[in-house]
Amino acid sequence: MRSLILVGAFLAFLPSPSSAENADNSLLAYAVNVHRTPVQSWPGYGIFMGNGIFITAAHVVGRGWLTRPKVVIGGQEYPTRVVKEGSLEETDLTLLSVEESLLPMRLRLRRNSLCKEPPLPGEQVVTVIPERTVRSYILSPERLPIGVRRFSTVIADVAQTGNSGSGVFDAQQRCLLGIMSRKISQSRTRADTGKTETHDIAKYFVPASEIAAFLPADLRL
Repeated sequence: MRSLILVGAFLAFLPSPSSAENADNSLLAYAVNVHRTPVQSWPGYGIFMGNGIFITAAHVVGRGWLTRPKVVIGGQEYPTRVVKEGSLEETDLTLLSVEESLLPMRLRLRRNSLCKEPPLPGEQVVTVIPERTVRSYILSPERLPIGVRRFSTVIADVAQTGNSGSGVFDAQQRCLLGIMSRKISQSRTRADTGKTETHDIAKYFVPASEIAAFLPADLRL
């Protein structure tokens, strides 16, 4: 009986699925849509960092002077200024600024923190877009084909998790681990038909360490 009581006491301190889900959903406040002008046919995402600054993947915005990106919060578009623009081939990040006084008060009061420690294989993460959060986990680069192992920060679930510009958060610390950049695919030839098929095997995200280096000095949190 004593052992049963001890086990029961231990389980009482474990987070319930509902509490974990509520904690994950609290991250939804940071997620936004990013629209080009005119609006693109595919969804683009971004993450609020604080002080009117939003971060997204560079290829979501493209050339900002041409696409005139807008941040979308609760269905309302906000004009942006491009603070810093990367590229898909180099650092796939772009920073956008919105006049802070225009933003909803619930957002103005928030600040997002970057994770200090690099992600480890097997670590649980939460991917975040405005519509939902989805849990996944960090994959070891050794599980990738040799030619793409340079993309060392990858997650496992391709089909359900957020696409370009969405946020990848540490499931325990709630800090930002990275910004989703691209899918990693592998082509395989079927022995029975000789047909080549392409399968998505992982998603790469730009890690917090690269985000920290990309941020201008006056914006580093």
